[in-house]
Amino acid sequence: MSHHPSYTLAGLCAAGGIAGFVKARSYPSLAAGLGVGALYGAAGYLIQQNKDYGHETAVAASAILGGAMIPRALRSRKPLPVSLSLISLTAGTFYAKKVYDYL
Repeated sequence: MSHHPSYTLAGLCAAGGIAGFVKARSYPSLAAGLGVGALYGAAGYLIQQNKDYGHETAVAASAILGGAMIPRALRSRKPLPVSLSLISLTAGTFYAKKVYDYL
């Protein structure tokens, strides 16, 4: 069941990247949103299929999302970067605990 959050985050990140592109014609937002969304999607698939490195991939996607959003949230204090920062920290913690439990 731990693949559900990963698939949800994949959709949110991809939709956010597309929204950023439509609103501001930002190619970096499009690339980042689709890239992180693809990582979360791949993680969800790996977890669902009981393959190796699914949870680790989700941790990496959360680290990338957090690495991009946390500094932006601290600078701007706008709701979207703050929300994405909190989501990345929560998802990263959840999946890191899953990795730790398997050790």
